[in-house]
Amino acid sequence: MTKKRITSILTLLIFVILVVIYLQQQKEPEPSAPNTAIVRIIFPLERYPETGKHIKDAIAAGESAVCTIDRKDADKHREASLRGIPTKKGYDRDEWPMAMCMEGGAGANIEYIHPADNRGAGSWVSNQLEQYPDGTQVEFVVK
Repeated sequence: MTKKRITSILTLLIFVILVVIYLQQQKEPEPSAPNTAIVRIIFPLERYPETGKHIKDAIAAGESAVCTIDRKDADKHREASLRGIPTKKGYDRDEWPMAMCMEGGAGANIEYIHPADNRGAGSWVSNQLEQYPDGTQVEFVVK
């Protein structure tokens, strides 16, 4: 083989290697396995005593302490959980699991709670969870 032919073959080989490397970099990344870690939040019982007591009581009665975030279906869950539960002047109807949880909806544990406690707690939870996408599992620990 001549030196010119060897140089041509090596040039072609280098070109093919570079093309393969380029094509590998252009591929979409493989989807990573979903994060199965459960996020744990400590719910402040002292700050929201009625809501905290309701959460503790509902969990003790068999409701899940873990909430799988499902914001898109919250209205549907709320409607199902509150169906047949009358309103009561001066109170909110608090549900556990919350409407924003996949576990919420029909069969949720309902308590009448003063609006300031319930809405403050809802705002607090929303702020704690805003960084997490739907599908994230959150364990509530009331302390």
